Amino acid sequence: MTRTLLRTCTVLFSLGLLLPLAAQARVSAEQAAQLQGTLTPFGAERQGDAAKGIPQWTGGMTQPPAGYGGPGSFHVDPYAEETPLRVIDASTMQADADNLSDGVKALLKAYPQTFKLPVYPSHRSFSAPEDIYRNTAVNAQQAELSDSGYGLVGAYGGIPFPIPADGREAIWNHIARWQARYTDEVAVTAQVTTSGSYSLLRERIQLLSSYYDPKKDAGSLGNRLYYFASELLPPSRDVGRALLVHEPIDQVAEPRSAWIYNPGQRRVRRAPTLAYDMPIDGIYADDTDMYNGATDRYDWKLVGKRSLLVPYHNYAMEKPGMDAAELVKPGHLNSDLTRWEMHRVWVVEATLRPGQRHVHAKRRFYLDEDSWYALMVENYDARGELWHVNLAFTKNAYEVPVIAPVNIVYHDLIARSYTVIGLRNNEKAPRQYHLSPPPASYFTPASLRRKGTQ
Repeated sequence: MTRTLLRTCTVLFSLGLLLPLAAQARVSAEQAAQLQGTLTPFGAERQGDAAKGIPQWTGGMTQPPAGYGGPGSFHVDPYAEETPLRVIDASTMQADADNLSDGVKALLKAYPQTFKLPVYPSHRSFSAPEDIYRNTAVNAQQAELSDSGYGLVGAYGGIPFPIPADGREAIWNHIARWQARYTDEVAVTAQVTTSGSYSLLRERIQLLSSYYDPKKDAGSLGNRLYYFASELLPPSRDVGRALLVHEPIDQVAEPRSAWIYNPGQRRVRRAPTLAYDMPIDGIYADDTDMYNGATDRYDWKLVGKRSLLVPYHNYAMEKPGMDAAELVKPGHLNSDLTRWEMHRVWVVEATLRPGQRHVHAKRRFYLDEDSWYALMVENYDARGELWHVNLAFTKNAYEVPVIAPVNIVYHDLIARSYTVIGLRNNEKAPRQYHLSPPPASYFTPASLRRKGTQ
């Protein structure tokens, strides 16, 4: 029987029907050529859908609009003169049922008097630098999942799998999407109770991408995705508390490394397992950035594409000087300040694998086909009940250019509370993309200690 099995495998290999896990990821030259034809450089459909109100992609926004003050300034809304085509609420949602995700429907039902969707004309403004497009084209024929399926091989500096074959490849496109080489910002977090009360937590956040380092390539990248550092600022409690993260690409082969500086103890210590469903500041560790970290606890399924109403071009949320109380309301953010557009999204479902543990037994992701950003996420508990609905209210940071979050909101449907991260309105500047990146040596435990004692 063993000999028969070996002969069968040999025949299948010779026919190309039985391939190693990694080899299945590459696409042919003919398929990759679609990225210059019917598909955009990131793998989206160039054509629009007039029936759904989705325009054709014609290259996106490549120049800042008139009135923009330049890198480091708050963004001017290029669509400020537009008015809603319609406003959807709980009483009218049935007419748009096909255009709404289950999570958005749940929010409309949970807050029938206040949660609504102002629907605006759709714009496919996404674009990226030319070198990112070129790297993505190379990745299409070169990038693979590692043998374990939990890491990347041959991917660098672009979308790993612009023509994805399965759910694992699609979620990797979100994890490794273009976010800029280096970002530096002050972000504010509000954990909002059922009654609407909240306190604000300010922190400086720096992220240095190794994956998008122009001095590297697929051969020299190693297993580092990015470096992350944060520090709590006044008036937050625990001012000076700092966190450092070295983010691997394959977190099963090399678990995430994290260090915490505690100003009370005046020392740096290794953080506990900062991953999966570890609670942090009102959310879970792998909820950060809509999803991050290891993919090994779930089976991933690429369901397909849908045309849905998603949060997009939410410049009004980041109006300079606007008080947090104008935006942060009981149950959800002020709906009058939100903007929703029709876009195509990839739907990816993650189901907890047998024998694995996580508070979220099932998750559904809606990935923007143009940028690969997870714009909406639905998380289900062990009973199969929808528990958390997460929304990324985005904008185009056109000086980069990149699709970036203005505010990310994590809704708890059971507790009727939420956490929002962003709220930069009263900071000196939004997220900064133009600053010179520090060297990787800046992101070390010793550097963390020095910053904490300054």
